[in-house]
Amino acid sequence: MREFLCPTLEFMILLPWMLIAYLPMKQHLRIRPGRLAAAIIPFTILLALAGGSLCYFLSLKTTWLFFFAAAIAGVVYVRTLHIRKWKSISVFLAVCGMYSCLGSMSRALDLILAPGNDSPWLSLRAALLYNLMCWLSTGISWRPATHAVRELLEDNTFAQTWYIFWILPLLFTGLNLFMTPIHPELMYLGRMMQGYIVISFALLTLLLLLYAMFYLMAASLNRNDHLRQENQFLAMQQKRYNSLRTAIEETREARHNMRHHFNALQNLAGQKDWESLEKYLSDVQDSIPDSGLALCDNAFVDTVASHYGMLYRKQGIPFFFKLDLPAELPVPKIDLCSVLSNLLENALEASLKTEPARRQIKVKAYMYSEHMLLLTVENTFDGVIREKDGVFLSSKRKGEGIGIQSVRRIADKNGGYSRFFHENGTFHANVMLRTESNTEK
Repeated sequence: MREFLCPTLEFMILLPWMLIAYLPMKQHLRIRPGRLAAAIIPFTILLALAGGSLCYFLSLKTTWLFFFAAAIAGVVYVRTLHIRKWKSISVFLAVCGMYSCLGSMSRALDLILAPGNDSPWLSLRAALLYNLMCWLSTGISWRPATHAVRELLEDNTFAQTWYIFWILPLLFTGLNLFMTPIHPELMYLGRMMQGYIVISFALLTLLLLLYAMFYLMAASLNRNDHLRQENQFLAMQQKRYNSLRTAIEETREARHNMRHHFNALQNLAGQKDWESLEKYLSDVQDSIPDSGLALCDNAFVDTVASHYGMLYRKQGIPFFFKLDLPAELPVPKIDLCSVLSNLLENALEASLKTEPARRQIKVKAYMYSEHMLLLTVENTFDGVIREKDGVFLSSKRKGEGIGIQSVRRIADKNGGYSRFFHENGTFHANVMLRTESNTEK
């Protein structure tokens, strides 16, 4: 029983592993936390028992079989989350990197506590200490995981880095596997054991420092990008304000001249010069300035939509806006305005490349429910759309278009939805944004 317990305990660290991996994912669970725990805990225990049994009966080393079990747990972890796969994989691998360092430290303890241990797994005391270290690390990481890491996951500004972050924990996991002693008895020669202990502790310390640097860098970049978005939005507001102020001044001037127009019209009517009267009326009508657009009750959405509406009008692009949105929205205004401006900017760029007779842009936005907003943008286009595996590639650079990429990330942030497709010369963008309160249900 004792020999069976030792390898099983090594696999039991999957419990704190899964716990710490789920801590920052509260807003992205596919099922409720209680139901998830009721399923994941028995699954992890059975996985640990199966791994321990195979190692015991077949006299296998726990190291490689453990990573096979971890891979199974990782697949289950990713499938239970509603978030970009690269983010969930990166978080799971981050825990893998940390626990691999703890595993090396436990092997160092095993060399000290059980010098005569010739089994392919840890001694009982070392296995117990291994579990204790993992649970302690989970407790220490609780607040950072539920606050700092969660905030980092919620913010999509730094999303690009998630595509390369996985290299860091994989590198440290590989280093720990590489330094795992194949022949433990050799560790007692010279200062091999002391060196192994120092290197194990140094790797863990270095990994945690790199995690901290990654977070600080990400937080800094996020703040800078938010300021950039705010400045962009303020600049857009300033442009609209200047346009409206100009229109108001023109309207005042036109109103001042209206008395003279009426006198002229009265004289033409008195002379019964209907042809001249008609021409004069047409000229007066053309001279009345456009006072701008009022498209939506929500001030922020109206600012963005009106700005692009005036750009469309200036370029001679026919457009249709139907923005049925209240003054107060449950969706973060920065997210909504960023999505809307990206889609309208893409529609403008596509329309400018389209034959004038075919140009047309349609925009609709409305509240589908109390916590759900739907936005659709349709625009005609000419030419070829570069697409690969359902991803629309940029015409300016390699990879996916920045605008579409940004919209996808914002939509995915709180469990929303985005779909882009084209048919019959029209490009369609459908986006659903949800509030955090709705995703928790």
